[in-house]
Amino acid sequence: MKIHLTSVFVDDQTEAERFYTEILGFVKKHDVPLGEQDRWLTVVSPDEPDGTELLLEPAGHPAVQPYRDALVKDGIPLAQFAVDDVRAEYERLLGLGVRFTQEPLTMGAVATAVFDDTCGNLIQIATAPQ
Repeated sequence: MKIHLTSVFVDDQTEAERFYTEILGFVKKHDVPLGEQDRWLTVVSPDEPDGTELLLEPAGHPAVQPYRDALVKDGIPLAQFAVDDVRAEYERLLGLGVRFTQEPLTMGAVATAVFDDTCGNLIQIATAPQ
């Protein structure tokens, strides 16, 4: 068994596509219209084009907003992405205008930072320190 697809709820799929591809560097894998406004929109790592897909899922379900609001209020990331160097990625994203809610922090064997994805979520980046 392996993870094939996971998702993050997004307020605006067009903005999410821009942020996740142009800022974070993911590559669009699928973009299939669903109804009049929504899309089956997935992105993947350019390093693993056949790897796990991230669905940029519309946040229309009534349970989504209270769930995400509670996570953001408590500073809890919705998802975590692996990077080679948290400090370097933090600096790169900061230079692109990304707002961080947690600067790079080393906790034991792991370094992390948390940013706002502009689509209603906090996302953590993490790596083992070198």
